[in-house]
Amino acid sequence: MNAALSGARSVGLDIGGTKTHGVVLGEDGTILAQVRESTRPGADGVVATAERVFQALERETGGRLDWRVGVGVPGLVDSDRGMLRHAVNLDVNGDDLPLRDLLAARLGVPVVVENDVNAAALAACALVEADDVVYLSVGTGLAAGLVVDGRLRRGEHGAAGEIGHLPVDPAGEACGCGQTGCLETIASGRALARAWPTPDGPPAAALFAAAAAGDPAAVAVRDRFCWGVASAVRALGLTIDPERIVLGGGVAEVGEPLREQVVRQLRSLGEGSPFLASLGLADRLSMVPLHYPVAAVGAALVATR
Repeated sequence: MNAALSGARSVGLDIGGTKTHGVVLGEDGTILAQVRESTRPGADGVVATAERVFQALERETGGRLDWRVGVGVPGLVDSDRGMLRHAVNLDVNGDDLPLRDLLAARLGVPVVVENDVNAAALAACALVEADDVVYLSVGTGLAAGLVVDGRLRRGEHGAAGEIGHLPVDPAGEACGCGQTGCLETIASGRALARAWPTPDGPPAAALFAAAAAGDPAAVAVRDRFCWGVASAVRALGLTIDPERIVLGGGVAEVGEPLREQVVRQLRSLGEGSPFLASLGLADRLSMVPLHYPVAAVGAALVATR
């Protein structure tokens, strides 16, 4: 484990729309225990699921976990107030939900709440040992966590890094955000599943396998998808100019073939632009190690900050 992950013992909960993943980090940053449970939707379900995972972690470690707990959650998060809103994937809509206080009362320990992609960005920083890092999560949607000079950049409304809702195709598909032709309609797990539906297993794995086998239709879908990811990297490079860009999220479980194809698209984008080529975006790109729980580890790091 990277020494940069060292710190106080902490607990991290990554609450997602389908699963909640909890980890316990040791003082040297090693993962001492981890638990996954299906997430129950709605405010009550989210709190109950978090409690269930926390209790399972206590059983795994054989004792009371009385350290501060960091929680990463999708949606707009006001970390100072511990409020959550517009977490559509969790079926949490409408008014602010005092998630921090609800969890603290249920778990009996102090709680810190952060957007899940922001939390993952902190773990990405530790992994690549840099202070200027963009973590690009290619999961069900598409979003980025921004760390500038070692500090999270959340934005005035908590919307910094919502790169998936950058429109790139005026003639493209309608996006759930109400705009048209957003990057998320091209480069996300949801978009990929629509473009390459599969009856069994992850669509991304099936698509990349078919493309590697030479299926022309699969190659076309893969290339458009990776062009979309590369376009997100380009936009982030031109606006943030980070030292490192780290790919993660569910689709990134494809592994090195994804990075290779995104690099190919980045180099292609730079062929007609010496300016863009000079930025070396492809050389700054890396991936989260396969099966590494970056969001849960990031949540645990949130608790130590």
